Amino acid sequence: MTAISRDEVAHLARLSRLALSEAELDQFAGQLDSILSHVATISEVAAADVPATPSPDPVTNVTRPDEVRPGLSPGQALSGAPASEDQRFLVPQILGEGE
Repeated sequence: MTAISRDEVAHLARLSRLALSEAELDQFAGQLDSILSHVATISEVAAADVPATPSPDPVTNVTRPDEVRPGLSPGQALSGAPASEDQRFLVPQILGEGE
């Protein structure tokens, strides 16, 4: 017994606003029937006593603890800048003053 009939495929095509030819209806009915039978086979294999796992291999993040480290002073950070002003990088204006 087929899981999906040609008439059901035609109905789905109408709902999806797809214009399918007679040959396409037959082709898609066979393909959808095959897909549904594969899904049914897979559903039979799934067991209720097997816990769901996101990954077969347990994964743990390897991270280092956060430690405060000394950073650059403003003078050091700006030492390689082509231009600076008031302890900030000076760059050309790209937007108008009103924007």
